[in-house]
Amino acid sequence: MKKLESSLLNMALVLTGVAVVMGGILAFVNHLTEGPIQQQKEKALADGIKTVMVCNDLVVANTDEITQNIDGKEHTFIIYQIKDQQGKELGAAVQSATMGFGGDLKVLVGFDTEGTILGYTLLEHAETPGLGAKADQWFKKGQKGDIIGKSPVDPLTVSKDGGQVDAITASTITSRAFLKAVNNAYKAYKVTPATDGQTGASEQVR
Repeated sequence: MKKLESSLLNMALVLTGVAVVMGGILAFVNHLTEGPIQQQKEKALADGIKTVMVCNDLVVANTDEITQNIDGKEHTFIIYQIKDQQGKELGAAVQSATMGFGGDLKVLVGFDTEGTILGYTLLEHAETPGLGAKADQWFKKGQKGDIIGKSPVDPLTVSKDGGQVDAITASTITSRAFLKAVNNAYKAYKVTPATDGQTGASEQVR
């Protein structure tokens, strides 16, 4: 009986030791990859801003994070105020999110100083491949649901709801969610003052 207790104790000690060592290794690996992952995210955001603003020669003059109550739910928006290298206001890139068919649908929308849509990109989605995932291209210039050049002063809606935007085939829910994210981004942009007060410095997008 004593031998059995000793064996169990040894096994417990070995397993504990293995767990400690593995935990240390995982923590070390996480520390090593944390920097590159953050850099990748920053690069993806910088590339996204250039895409939606349709401009490579720009700086992020100010970043604002605001929360609005929409339909009884709190929504957080990140607004990147954009200028060119000479300091001219170009508008803003706004990060917005809603619930799509498969999960969160996060978009980055570019607006000029008048609130006209310059471009957009999907930052995150869980929509069905081949259907809702088509939102990545469906609403771009020259495509069936083209929203580029439009201003959501009056909310953009799909034609099925009486609007003028063609929904993605067999993906009306995703289309509604996408347009809601764009409409909300516009509202957030229009209530955000174009100042340099929050960041304290301009940041060049590389």
